[in-house]
Amino acid sequence: MNKQKSCLEGRRQVLISAAAIPLVALPSAPLFAQSYPTKTIRLICPFPPGGAVDIACRALSAELSKQLGTTVAVENRPGAGGNVGLVEAVKSAPDGYTLYMSTSGIQAINPVLYSKMPADPNKELAPISALVSLNNVLVLHPSVKANNVKELIAYAKANPGKLTYASSGNGTSIHMSGEMFKALAGVDMVHVPYKGSAPAVTDLLGGQVQLMFDNIPSSLPHIKAGKLKALATTGAKRDPALADLPTIAESGVSGYESDVWFGLTAPVATPKEIIAKLSEECQKAVKAPAFVKRMTELGYNMIGTNPEKMAEMTKAAITRWAPIVKSSGAKVD
Repeated sequence: MNKQKSCLEGRRQVLISAAAIPLVALPSAPLFAQSYPTKTIRLICPFPPGGAVDIACRALSAELSKQLGTTVAVENRPGAGGNVGLVEAVKSAPDGYTLYMSTSGIQAINPVLYSKMPADPNKELAPISALVSLNNVLVLHPSVKANNVKELIAYAKANPGKLTYASSGNGTSIHMSGEMFKALAGVDMVHVPYKGSAPAVTDLLGGQVQLMFDNIPSSLPHIKAGKLKALATTGAKRDPALADLPTIAESGVSGYESDVWFGLTAPVATPKEIIAKLSEECQKAVKAPAFVKRMTELGYNMIGTNPEKMAEMTKAAITRWAPIVKSSGAKVD
């Protein structure tokens, strides 16, 4: 009896001792975020190398790689106005090791433009930080006999359907800048979509298409070299990178205004602690001297927001662009 009592007492002591052990073996989410990252992060760029989105991706990856102490590798997944890369992003593990560079066009234009979206960027992506914004520039092949916007409109009206304008893909800000111009100027031009700004600019330089409402960074070197003729920028006010150029609105197309921003996102179920950490690092990156110098020289404007502000910007972009897309009649099946 005494032996049985002693055995029970021993078991009771073991249980008490076990209960007293602090629960530190399982790391909490905040501790997991503190150890993140421990391996290479891939940053999906939904457009080809050489375009404005790709330039922003590579500049950001350089800064984040230094700040996070790991490689942030850019992976180009172009096609369908950013939707190919979008699908790759949303099907990836929500662990902070797959990021996606979205745009206001992908968030606000694609869901209206495409009859059937392969994924919903506003439900399946978590905002991290809106990074940079930029205006577009109306550029022409030198063979087009127009030296200002009024001359271009006159030429287009005299030659309906003969001018072709390139874009980086259906639904991109470049495409919609052209559609807005057609509607407000009352001209008929033919849209030619490409799988990114870089191949579109290549064909523009070769004269296969006549004009483009390109993102400033990808056309700026060709404008400076005299290979493309720049007529006007698309923002509400003159752009510092091309300060001598008037805006399209200044040039007589009343109400014209078109710009775009790029922002970092992740699959929606990514832990909030990791989202917060990445947002903090992004806001540091857009203030880094090397980043600011490179991007400003190319025509980008710095933003750097928290996730909540990026979400607000997305809502504003939807409110602005959805009616324009609908009224343009543009649709992609």
